Amino acid sequence: MSEPQHHPDDLWRRGPVWTASERPLARYVARPLREFLHVESAGSVLLLAATVVALLWVNLPFDGWASAYDHFWHTPIALEIGDWRIEESLQHWVNDGLMTIFFFVVGLEIKYELVHGDLRDPRTAALPIVAAIGGMAVPALIYAAVVGGGDGAAGWGIPMATDIAFAVGVLGLLGPRIPSAARLFLLTLAIVDDIGAILVIAVFYTDDLSLGWLGAALALLAVMAALRAARVWAIPVYAALGLAVWFALLQSGVHATLAGVAVGLLTPAVALLRPSVATEYAVEGLRDNELDAEELHRLRFLIGESVPVVERLQTKLHPLSSYVVLPVFALANAGVALGDGVLGDALRAPVALGIAAGLVLGKPLGITLACFIAIRLGIGRMPEGTSWPQVVGIGTVAGIGFTVSLFIAGLSFPGSELLTAEAKVGILLASVLAAVVGVVLLLLSGRPAGQNGTAVASSPSPEPLPDSTRQN
Repeated sequence: MSEPQHHPDDLWRRGPVWTASERPLARYVARPLREFLHVESAGSVLLLAATVVALLWVNLPFDGWASAYDHFWHTPIALEIGDWRIEESLQHWVNDGLMTIFFFVVGLEIKYELVHGDLRDPRTAALPIVAAIGGMAVPALIYAAVVGGGDGAAGWGIPMATDIAFAVGVLGLLGPRIPSAARLFLLTLAIVDDIGAILVIAVFYTDDLSLGWLGAALALLAVMAALRAARVWAIPVYAALGLAVWFALLQSGVHATLAGVAVGLLTPAVALLRPSVATEYAVEGLRDNELDAEELHRLRFLIGESVPVVERLQTKLHPLSSYVVLPVFALANAGVALGDGVLGDALRAPVALGIAAGLVLGKPLGITLACFIAIRLGIGRMPEGTSWPQVVGIGTVAGIGFTVSLFIAGLSFPGSELLTAEAKVGILLASVLAAVVGVVLLLLSGRPAGQNGTAVASSPSPEPLPDSTRQN
């Protein structure tokens, strides 16, 4: 029996020809998996699943499981070339190495928004920028007020962060109840929040600075900028230089993941060629209704260079960041023992209470207050179709700190496992509470479908990205 015929658009949506076939594995496994990965909240689901696995791994009452978790993620892994050697734990490689991909995608997001998106238009970007500043400052102040001085004071940056993947995923679950302009407001706010978190990490969570290695990193970035100005856009060249920047920052004492942000910001956001060049070549090449291998190769090049490198890399790396990097990071960092009174002690600890108060109360308070001031002063305007109760709900959802909060927690208390564990408990509970309260507030303030509630795709590219949550 012959395979059924499919429309070309259907084949493109379904992916490779094999996954479009009617074979059982393709029909019942491959295609459902692809459809799941196209859902807006898919990245958030995987991130949540990885967190649950980490918590179960550490807390299930089986002998040796908790120690196996610690032993696995603290397994030393070394890179050695001649006399040169770097040895770090597996968890350290995840946090300093794998997370560079996540921050690189963040850098690409910021670059696109600065050149083509909402951050390009000062009037449109004004309100979410001011809201993001308020949503960072107030949680930090609340944390400082709750914790006071002492060793826990270093964690003031933890409640400043917003997890884009979870926050936008929560709005995705609410569907048309949320105006498209409100979704865009949260997305822009979260991107500005990322910029703030990056600056906080770079300035306040850097120890033992080596000016020589920092100078080398800056020199390599200058080389990349010069190559871009000379319109040298070969991705392998930038990949090699980016790896060198990462190593230089690793040696400098500045957190190595910031190399991803820096390289992302230097990535070209304007296409090398006009789209008409590829179109004209395709029309000419197809006059005889055939394409040979050389023509096909050239046409692929022309089509590729008609799309900015920023967009191409976003499309390729979003799945890796959303479905691999962030879940692995959560698996490596969210495993906190909650038994033997640890949970109760953490809930009474100033660090956990400060984080919870900062994320659950400080975020909506800071965002709403900043929006009110900006609108009263004429600096920004309310997103179309959005009410003040919805702004409060969006601000509460922005209190889902999770990924970046966990990341900053790992930098805040390098010499204290107890404070780090208390911080992680605070982050986990606060993020869950912020999500639940935010959803309730948005449901109470929502509106029926069909009233300008169409979702806006968060991807800048013509085709939807595999994960449109645009993770931070």
